[in-house]
Amino acid sequence: MTRLDFLWLLVVGVASSAWCLTAGRELGATFDEPFYVAKGLEAWRTGSHRALMRAGTMPMPVDVQTLPLHVWERVRGEPFDPVSDLPKLLPVARGMNLVFWWPLLVYVGLLGRLWGGAWAGRLAVGLVGCEPNLLAHASLATTDIALTAGVLAAVYHFAVGRGGTWRKRVLIPGVAAGLAVACKASAITFVPLGWLVLAPPRSRSGFADWLLIALVAAVVLFAYCGSDWAVEPSFVKWADALPDGSVADAMRFTADHLRIFPNAGEGIVQQIKHNMRGHGSYALGEYHPRAVWYYFPVVLSEKLPEPLLLTLAGLLIMWPRTLLNPAGRIAAAYLLFSLTCRVQIGIRLVFPLVVMLNVAAAVALSHALHVGSRLTRVIVAVVLLVSLLLALIAWPHGLRHLNRFWGGPNRAPEILTDSNYDWGQGLPELARWHTAAGEPTLHVWYYGTDPAILLPPFHVFQVNQLPEPSVDVVKQRAGGGCFAVGASLLTACPDRRPGTLAVIGWLKSLRPVARVGTFVVYRLD
Repeated sequence: MTRLDFLWLLVVGVASSAWCLTAGRELGATFDEPFYVAKGLEAWRTGSHRALMRAGTMPMPVDVQTLPLHVWERVRGEPFDPVSDLPKLLPVARGMNLVFWWPLLVYVGLLGRLWGGAWAGRLAVGLVGCEPNLLAHASLATTDIALTAGVLAAVYHFAVGRGGTWRKRVLIPGVAAGLAVACKASAITFVPLGWLVLAPPRSRSGFADWLLIALVAAVVLFAYCGSDWAVEPSFVKWADALPDGSVADAMRFTADHLRIFPNAGEGIVQQIKHNMRGHGSYALGEYHPRAVWYYFPVVLSEKLPEPLLLTLAGLLIMWPRTLLNPAGRIAAAYLLFSLTCRVQIGIRLVFPLVVMLNVAAAVALSHALHVGSRLTRVIVAVVLLVSLLLALIAWPHGLRHLNRFWGGPNRAPEILTDSNYDWGQGLPELARWHTAAGEPTLHVWYYGTDPAILLPPFHVFQVNQLPEPSVDVVKQRAGGGCFAVGASLLTACPDRRPGTLAVIGWLKSLRPVARVGTFVVYRLD
């Protein structure tokens, strides 16, 4: 890395970090963050990742984000309450996500330089550093940025290690892969898929290297996650239910004495089970009870910023071969993989694909510079300037970003949901509106887990949790005031009972008195 590379990385890193730190203070807690803060503190206090493993959450990002909180409570001599103290804990935890954001930018630059030269690396850093979806999640105490940094590190060290010493060829890629999976279990797919594109094993020595890398990764992963050395209750219950006999006796003895749980294996299994179950999906303005193959291509076309989409389209038309660079091939493999994904709750789940698309565009433009020259240089400058402008416009609501090809922010509530738009982060805006509107009675049908919903001025009213939801019940309980409904519940409520759908249809027939962040507010007098 040259001095110019370092200075450019410093400028982009500092500017994007400022975006993230200031944006993080404007947003309420997203759906996953209260759980991460609570269980991260629990892990530091007890030394056990049990709660995280049970949820299929790999612990490394959570450990990093909650470490200063644990040190803080040790210094003050009193443990924090992760519910009542969340407003002062969350900004600190969110700031620690920059520990992963900076390595992500570093590896973006290294990969761009490796595959396209110095200017490709610099352009890649600029594009990723201005990407509103990535910035939005770098502002949160979640796991998706950490995963992406880990995947990029594993891909880079594998790429530069081919043909090198055992340390470069096996040890470093194995350690990087193990740490990537310690960030999020989906790295189990992203990392080897990227490696297969770069250098599939074709010989006995190649297969041996892959096996050794996998062994190193497994050792790193299991060592990091640790184990409680406790019995597995579900195994004991299963063994106790077996019919009497010698096999049952052996299984009961094993279940009572096998003390290796929970560990990384359990976290991976829980995540695999989650992926197999899948989720309902919301795409093209329609709710689907099961996953649809086209979800991620559609969401990418909606959420990716205009400069990147135009650049990719222009390259595809004018210089298509330049997109066959390694980053482009890896991005294509990730895109094909996304067609099989059954958990469809946001673009964040394919951030390695988003970053590889940016690197592919940077490398392709760098190659095109040698073909076209001055005009292309102007195009590069325009791409970076427009990307920066869009990042500034998106602040602090990068989660709600929708490109102008799909109608821009005003249309976003109609076609985006979950972590693509309403991830439960909108309560601070709603509270400010309540004050400005004269403090009316405010009932809230909320999508999220922010404990602030339990405090004034909010009166939580979860229609989907009623035994028999109906329009009459809503009128009776929420009449005489305002009723704020989260956008995700209006468009993609997972409760598909006729009564709940009737309430949603009735609300949509009313004229809202306000649209406040992620909420639509109605007056039910």
